[in-house]
Formats: sequence, C-alpha cells, structure tokens
Amino acid sequence: MMLSVKEVNTYYGGIHALRDVFLHIEKNEIVALIGSNGAGKSTLLNSISGVVPTHTGSISFNDLEITRFSPEKIVDQGIVQVPEGRQLFNPLTVLENLELGAYLRFSKGNRKGIEKDLGYVLELFPILKERRNQKAGTLSGGEQQMLSIGRAIMSRPKLMLLDEPSLGLAPLLVGEIFNVIQKLQEDGTTILLVEQNAKAALKVAARAYVLETGRITLQGEAKALMENEEVKRAYLGRIIVRKYEL
Repeated sequence: MMLSVKEVNTYYGGIHALRDVFLHIEKNEIVALIGSNGAGKSTLLNSISGVVPTHTGSISFNDLEITRFSPEKIVDQGIVQVPEGRQLFNPLTVLENLELGAYLRFSKGNRKGIEKDLGYVLELFPILKERRNQKAGTLSGGEQQMLSIGRAIMSRPKLMLLDEPSLGLAPLLVGEIFNVIQKLQEDGTTILLVEQNAKAALKVAARAYVLETGRITLQGEAKALMENEEVKRAYLGRIIVRKYEL
C-alpha cells in the first residue's frame, strides 16, 4: 500500500472539515475522489500534503508515518500536489516555473535527471516548449493547467495529488488533460484525482471514494460507482450538464 489515510479529522478554525476520513492507494493506481463543493476534497489533499495539519488520525506513505511532516519534507518523500487554481508564479516564464518544480532536486546536484525530466515535460506538452520564454500569467487557462502539472512532474513525484485539473476548461481541453493523466500513470506515477467532473474521473480511475460533508460515504471500483444510482443522481447528471452549459 502506497498511501494510507486512517480516521483523519481536520479543522478550519471551528469548522470540522474532515470527519474520520479513511482511504488507501496502491502503487500505480489512479484513485478518484468526488464530491460537491465544500465536501472537503481540497482539505483532504492539503492534509496529505501537510499544508493543513490534521487534528487526529494518521497518514502513512510507503509505510512511513508522515502525519506531522512539513510540506517540504512530504514533497521530498515523493508526494506532490497540483493545486486548484494552478497557483503559478505569473511574473516568471514557463521555463522558470518548471525549474522551480525541481527546487529540492537542484540542491542534490541531480542536474542530468532534471534536464531529462524537463525534456519529458516539454514533449508531453509541446505548447509549453513553444511558450517556454513566455510569462506564465499570459498563458491561456488550459496552458496554465498544463504548466501546473508540468511543474509537479519536475519534482519527480511518486504520488501526484491533482486538485480539479479540469476546472474552467473547455471540453476539448478536458479531454487532453485526462489523456495526460493516463499517460502519467502508464509511465509509473500514482495519482489521487479530485474532480467535480465525476464522469471523466471515474472513466480513468480504478477505484473511487465519494466525500460528503467531510465524510467518506461510498467507495469501490470506479465502474461500479459509475452505475450506482445515488452517484448517478448526485454527480453524473444535472451537475455536470449544467457546468458545461454555462
């Protein structure tokens, strides 16, 4: 088991955001986490990343307890988050943003490996190669999302936490992003995917969890959840259709 989350409780001030949350991820899986706005999906990713400390419970990665690790130490262990909203360094160029993704690796002197991964990212996202000297803030939404994922790849992650990678993108670009997610998995990266586009997420995932008001309410194989009437009613019908009608 690569990642194990057990009975995690997390608070934002006085708000009990996560309630006895559990999940696990095996090596080289894509696992989806679906739920409505405010369900606690991003909070869970931030707790795994060490950005938001857990109140109780445990988080283990490759049999190592990381619950109280700093975010930097968690990245060094191989867990990297692609945050909702991209959060790029807008005044910096595409290339500079990608290089910052490898900041911990530079200190270890692995420049050949960094150059190899840079080539991989630019091959994966050819548009970034064309725009490598362009400031990140001037890119389109889809290009910024590609850059955000590319920056994460530069840290050589074992587990990538993807937070709403399709948010605000046109359907054609959504398809491109999900093709990249599958490519990353094929190349050996394990992925925890948070998505409101439940249909797309369940199509690429092996397993999935449903988070509602801070609790895991359903779990199972993605194909089975795709056919679950409760999931269909809440996440595969009206919500997704409305999103793309805007």
